[in-house]
Amino acid sequence: MKIRLFNARILTMEENRPLFCGEIHINDELITYAGEEPAALTDWDKEIDCQGNLLMPGFKNAHTHSGMTLLRSHADDLPLADWLFNQVFPIEEKLNADDIYHLTKLAILEYLTSGITAIFEMYMAQETIAAACQEMGMRCVQVGAANNFGTTPKQVAQFYEKLNNVNPLTSYHLGFHAEYTCSESLLREIAELSKHYKAPVFTHLCETADEVKGCIERYAKTPVGYLDYLGIFDYGGGGYHCVHLTEEDLNIFRAKRLYAVTNPASNLKLASGIAPISAFLKNYIPVAIGTDGPASNNCLDMFREMFLVTGLAKVRDNDAAAVPAMEVLKMACVNGAKCMGLNKSTSLAAGNFADLILLDLNQPNMQPMNNIANNIVYSGSKQNVMMTMIHGRILYEKGEFLVGDVADIYAKANGIINRVKNQGA
Repeated sequence: MKIRLFNARILTMEENRPLFCGEIHINDELITYAGEEPAALTDWDKEIDCQGNLLMPGFKNAHTHSGMTLLRSHADDLPLADWLFNQVFPIEEKLNADDIYHLTKLAILEYLTSGITAIFEMYMAQETIAAACQEMGMRCVQVGAANNFGTTPKQVAQFYEKLNNVNPLTSYHLGFHAEYTCSESLLREIAELSKHYKAPVFTHLCETADEVKGCIERYAKTPVGYLDYLGIFDYGGGGYHCVHLTEEDLNIFRAKRLYAVTNPASNLKLASGIAPISAFLKNYIPVAIGTDGPASNNCLDMFREMFLVTGLAKVRDNDAAAVPAMEVLKMACVNGAKCMGLNKSTSLAAGNFADLILLDLNQPNMQPMNNIANNIVYSGSKQNVMMTMIHGRILYEKGEFLVGDVADIYAKANGIINRVKNQGA
């Protein structure tokens, strides 16, 4: 399908390209033009007058557990260890692949309302998740969650070979749940997989002070130092959360070119701490942003995450100039895509995928337009998302979902939680 988006303000997120007024042309899943010149007369399948509103790349949610929509508002106000081991894991044991299929669909609806065009997903039933994302048009990079209680390194390898290069919307990275849920023998197997495939590895990392303390007690090393010692990061990768890092950890991140994926709302809700975003930037460590799951965050909202990234950094550093808005937008759009290996979704440039959003600038929270980028980070919200397009397909427009039976998705999710609760009665 040939689509013309015209009369728009455009923020391509290309390096050194400022916001401009113009149009974007799309042929099937690819952008063919992003510039100021009006289109020559041609046969368009669809033309959209953007009425001066803003086109920009969609946000990349770089850490998700979509199936945990089941646990939204179920086990709030608990510390991480109690929340995870006594509340989350027991309920997840009752879920089957069909449950996760429907619960993932529910999360996708929320992602679309927040302008999210790709997710970095860590959860169970990987083939089911891939099917749900393909059906609903969501771009999804899954990551392995090997641990002592469930997924094995052998299964991670099987998924790596089975789920890559099958569908343009879905792919798979190596990974494991966390140092504290994995034996050393398991972690050495993951390191061997990374070496075999020459592939990056991702994991939950240094989320709490207790996690770091426990690793030091076991191995006389921080989690970052220990995993690096095992060769886990020899081919890159990164960590989710990255709240409690030492100077030596930062040096390892920089040397191994690791990504730090920050999850500020989740870390606040679980009282895990505030990640050292300014230290990452000063050490040239790329930062991406994730919501985490709807059990530890409740809200899958990238606008809220972006504000918290910069707001918390200013408080942590006692510096109102820390982490400016444009740097945060880069984290949410460009760095998230690179972290996930989505190098054709980083910007609105010819040859890249048409993964984009249209933001309503004619809302009170976006006026006056002194600085549009700052408005997005400091005052923007879901109410501004007029359209979400992934792979050239409009999935959400003007408050309407174009991805299936929404009422049925809600009903299925509520049916699952009712069944799970009755099982525990």
